Amino acid sequence: MQLIDRFLNYVQYDTQSNEETDLVPSTPSQMAFAQILAEELKSIGLQDVTLDGNGYLMATLPANCDEPRPVIGFIAHMDTSPDMSGRKVKPQIVKNYDGKDIVLNAEENIVLSTKQFPEILQFVGQDIVCTNGKTLLGADDKAGIAEIVTAMEYLINHPEIKHGKIRVGFTPDEEIGKGADHFDVEAFAADWAYTMDGGDLGELEFENFNAASAKIQFKGCNVHPGYAKHKMLNAIRVAGQFANMLPRHETPEHTEGYEGFYHLISMNGTVEEATLTYIIRDHDRATFERRKKEMTHLVNKINNEFGEGTATLTLKDQYYNMREKIEPDNMHVVNLAIEAMQAVGVACKVKPIRGGTDGARLSFMGLPCPNIFAGGLNFHGRFEYLPIPSAEKAMQTILKICELAR
Repeated sequence: MQLIDRFLNYVQYDTQSNEETDLVPSTPSQMAFAQILAEELKSIGLQDVTLDGNGYLMATLPANCDEPRPVIGFIAHMDTSPDMSGRKVKPQIVKNYDGKDIVLNAEENIVLSTKQFPEILQFVGQDIVCTNGKTLLGADDKAGIAEIVTAMEYLINHPEIKHGKIRVGFTPDEEIGKGADHFDVEAFAADWAYTMDGGDLGELEFENFNAASAKIQFKGCNVHPGYAKHKMLNAIRVAGQFANMLPRHETPEHTEGYEGFYHLISMNGTVEEATLTYIIRDHDRATFERRKKEMTHLVNKINNEFGEGTATLTLKDQYYNMREKIEPDNMHVVNLAIEAMQAVGVACKVKPIRGGTDGARLSFMGLPCPNIFAGGLNFHGRFEYLPIPSAEKAMQTILKICELAR
């Protein structure tokens, strides 16, 4: 099966994850897709195909050369984002893109605008897979899956390309931060791996945010407002005071590159109780730790002003910057990917991830795992698209990595 045909088939399966369930994987549809994918891996000739009860799918392409070579892996996630529906995806292919706005849905006037998304202009003259404006596309990360599977099939059909043992792994629940929760690094048994989960052509990432979540619960005291003087404590107002104590420009809408932030992602409350939930992000570990200490400091200030127990902080680390595990001893993994991209005519763009990947956690679990572009853009929404030549270059990069790995 050709790469894009395979991709268009995969996006027909609704595999949204859901952080509100206690299931593993979080939605049954992910396991259903994993079972179909497992059969496909067997049919193209991969060996040791295993699908565990948590929805983790692994397989092997045996080495076809006599010389000892490292075991390398390629990983992608099966789920799509809960941010927008992945049900009944109806992709459309824009042939020979002309550089104008793309009408995704004329009836509902949904337009992929070059003014809003100017990056698309770099793909003039190319064929682009878009949505119909009603769902996400699913290139994140079914493009990665399609690229890996198609590359493995190509290697099977072209034994003249010599390579070592290759492992592939497909995970559930990456989009809700749980993709590495049950990943068996020992069973995967690779020397290193790559997640095919990046965006634009040429992206290569071995740095990501350090990440934590913070929940602050505020306790108030409700009294009839007509008789509340010196008695009422409005938890909502105290929560608002706390929010205003954080640096106003250290938020996602004011930061880029290596700049970190505090991001208020939810708030709710009454006079009696209020809750603020934040995510904390920074590439620098020391600055990340200072950000967490600042949250603690501000909670203490609230309690000093309004009384002990008014504010309670729950901090939880989520993942760390994989650079800590890549840069000291494993830069050869990054350099190999750069060499492979250059060999297939891709200009490599090494950049930090302003987020996280399964590879970040896997790197701390003992599997060095940088992130390589899969080619899609505008993930998680109706304006997601995949330039077909970018997907083809991603697949070629996989092939060249397999060939060059020594």
